[in-house]
Amino acid sequence: MSASLATRRAVAAFLAAGALVGAAALPAAADDHRRDHRAPSSIVISAVQYASPVRGERADRALNREWVEVKNTGRKGVNLRGFTLTDRQGNRYRFADFRLDGRSSVKVHTGQGRDTRRDVYQDRRHQIWDERDTATLRDNRGNVLDTDSWDGRRHHRNG
Repeated sequence: MSASLATRRAVAAFLAAGALVGAAALPAAADDHRRDHRAPSSIVISAVQYASPVRGERADRALNREWVEVKNTGRKGVNLRGFTLTDRQGNRYRFADFRLDGRSSVKVHTGQGRDTRRDVYQDRRHQIWDERDTATLRDNRGNVLDTDSWDGRRHHRNG
C-alpha cells in the first residue's frame, strides 16, 4: 500500500509541475498572440512638406502645399480607419475609412479638397505644420507607429 501511495504522490507531483509549466507558458503565448495583431509597422511617415507663405498666393492653395505623406511599405493593403496624425501643438487628423494599398502612399494635406486614393484633406483653414514641428502617426489603438521632427533645416527620424 505504501508503494501505491508513493506512486500516486509522484504522479500528482508530476501533474502539478506540468500544470505550473503550462500556466507559466500561457502569458508568453498570449503576449505573442497580441503582438501578431498589433497595427502593422509597415505604415510610416515617409515625407513632410511644411508650407511657408508665398506672396499673393490664395490661402487654400498655400494650405494644400503643406502635407505629410503616409506610406505603406508592406505588400498588403491596410485600412487606416482611426489612425491619427498629430503635430506638436495637439492638432489631430483622424483617418476615416481609408484603405492604403501595399507599397503606396497618401498625402494628408492641411487645406480643403476632394479626397482621392493619393491625397486626403484635413479641411482646415490655418497652417498646422510649423517650421519647427513633429508629426506623430498612431494606429487606431493609440500606439505610436512613427514620428518625424524637423527644425527648419533638418529632419530627425524618430520612428
